[in-house]
Amino acid sequence: MQSMSMQISLTEKQKVEFKDLQKIRIGDKGFRDLAVTCVAFANAQGGKIYIGYDDKLCAPKPNQEVSEKEANAAATRLRELCFNVALSSSGILADENGSQYFILTISPSVQSIATTSDGKIYIRVADKCMPVRSEDLQSLMVSKGNFQWEIIQTKFRVDQEITLKLNNLANRIRHSERAKEHIRQMDDYEIGETYHLIDEGYLTNLGVIWLGSPKQRASICYPNSVQYIVYDALEQKVRREDWHDHTLAPDEMLMAIEKNAIELTYSYEFPNGLFRKEIRHYHPKLVRELLVNAFAHRSYTISKDITIAVYPSRIEISSPGGLPFGVTKNNILHEKVRRNPNMIDLLYVLGLMEGEGSGYDLIYQLNATETKNQPIIEDSYSEVRVIQSADILEPELLPLLDYVLQNYQLSQKALTAFGIIARKQKILTTDLSNALQLSDEDRLRSYVDSLVKDNLICKRGVKKGTYFIVNPKLLQNAKTGVKTTLRTVEPHVLKTLVYEDLRLHPGSKTIEIVERLKDTDIRDIRKILYEAVRMGEIDTMGGNRNRTYKLSK
Repeated sequence: MQSMSMQISLTEKQKVEFKDLQKIRIGDKGFRDLAVTCVAFANAQGGKIYIGYDDKLCAPKPNQEVSEKEANAAATRLRELCFNVALSSSGILADENGSQYFILTISPSVQSIATTSDGKIYIRVADKCMPVRSEDLQSLMVSKGNFQWEIIQTKFRVDQEITLKLNNLANRIRHSERAKEHIRQMDDYEIGETYHLIDEGYLTNLGVIWLGSPKQRASICYPNSVQYIVYDALEQKVRREDWHDHTLAPDEMLMAIEKNAIELTYSYEFPNGLFRKEIRHYHPKLVRELLVNAFAHRSYTISKDITIAVYPSRIEISSPGGLPFGVTKNNILHEKVRRNPNMIDLLYVLGLMEGEGSGYDLIYQLNATETKNQPIIEDSYSEVRVIQSADILEPELLPLLDYVLQNYQLSQKALTAFGIIARKQKILTTDLSNALQLSDEDRLRSYVDSLVKDNLICKRGVKKGTYFIVNPKLLQNAKTGVKTTLRTVEPHVLKTLVYEDLRLHPGSKTIEIVERLKDTDIRDIRKILYEAVRMGEIDTMGGNRNRTYKLSK
């Protein structure tokens, strides 16, 4: 337990807080501060508060004692200061150093909004407790299930024209491979009710979006409207298209955008030496997922357009509303919070979405296997902006990635991990976990175990020094021209090279050795030098900043 805070990853910080024991001993102010944290956790994904655990010390303070009575009294007082918060105490726990602490566990408030006793509302955003503004209260209600804009009944009856549209949509659902058998047996109206398009003979808001007339769509807040803007190298507008007339259902609008967005179909051409001569600036599946995300996860209670901005080397897609509560740019790969679940169900069953989550697992895989950077996500209360670069960063790796795609049956997770490892050449397990937004080694295994089993990668090192490299034999078999570098050589080989370098260049600084041994990692060189000094095989001269090394006599 002693290293608890060091084990908390970036993606978990939003669910964990460390508080000094004084918080429950200084009186009402400390408890009110803790109440804010409890409310914020409850309105997000829940969380834990470690009372008496110092995140800087990575342990409770020495000789710290806390009584069971004190812990129970703290939990009782916090329950008085919070509404709609389910809170439990772990009881007294002992650290390896003998000091005591306890944990308060806050469950997510699924059906209701948590507040402090004075009526204030907070939400957990990343690792901060943020007050909820009045204009964001509706969004919070949506996330709690108290308010679902999609299923609100409108004043529009299901007439003959809507019945024809419903029949067409229902037939498409019945013929979908993704539709469950009991859905296929339903009549049109039953399908409409199942997907919350109609309610007691009237269209819902979702029904208006999919089946309504342009006039009906224009009357609800707020139908899909899209701006498509193309910029030149000087970021001057050169072309613009708008979809504002509300004539198109979501699937029709997606098709229209893809048809007219010719700039998103541009390709790179590469020398004949590569397996692929042509690669799109943006993979068509990636474009589809980004566009569908904008429709599926936007807020339909904010008056704002979806905007697609196309620059020479990047695209920026903005959609109304921030990320769903509980989702951040650091956990978006794995959190499956759905703002518009019924819209997502429809898009999925119609084959317009890869999966029922965010789709970022597919986006990450496509970027990894085309050696592109992962998208940058900018989030605010009113908007999410996704920035995707078109640049292919390591074109020399494309033949290798092609070879793997063509000759191995790998999962999406494995392909993503392999692409990252190939680009890095050598990557620590901790760094790979961070790149994949994973919190522990067990979850990493689902990404790399098949790669190790198929001998596509090698796992080397021990404990915190464990790392992955692409199997050198794979590079030989693939005949791609990709060469191994000193970055991936065995530790004992690198040690021999360092010793030989110092024999030729005595009195060298670490950085000078790294510069001569091209493509090596300075961390690996330092490790070898420090161990050699400890063993008495290398001598040092000078202070920390000007330290030089030479072989011992």
